Amino acid sequence: MTTLTVNGRQRAIEDDPGTPILWALRDTLGLTGTKFGCGAALCGACTVHLDGQAIRSCITPISVAEGKKITTIEAATDGSDRVGAAVQAAWIKHDVAQCGYCQSGQIMSATAFLKSLPRGKQPTMAEIESAMAGNICRCGTYARIRAAIADAARTLA
Repeated sequence: MTTLTVNGRQRAIEDDPGTPILWALRDTLGLTGTKFGCGAALCGACTVHLDGQAIRSCITPISVAEGKKITTIEAATDGSDRVGAAVQAAWIKHDVAQCGYCQSGQIMSATAFLKSLPRGKQPTMAEIESAMAGNICRCGTYARIRAAIADAARTLA
């Protein structure tokens, strides 16, 4: 039995300790906002936060998360997270999503990046590109992703 704190709630998981966080979230807890992409931590579709850091949940076992806080797209965009709400609003404003498959991972990476900045700091495009380098968008909406992140940073300043 593994106890995970997911989106502020403690959850008992009977999955094998080696089970990737992604599958515990999706299959055991029914939190399907986090997506499976490549299964090798290369695309970023499965990004969640572990104690505030963006991680790839497809390769991170639940044993690593015990005693830590997991935040998923469901909590990051429910309106209670100031940064997540700003990123989501910017995503909508800039019409970022096309197929939408990568978007939860993109938003989670962008949110972690913006939270890592000193309050009021406006990131450069190079900093945004570096922070988002591990997230792949099959539709190629990278220009809109960068614009949305810059816009969210301005909103948060």
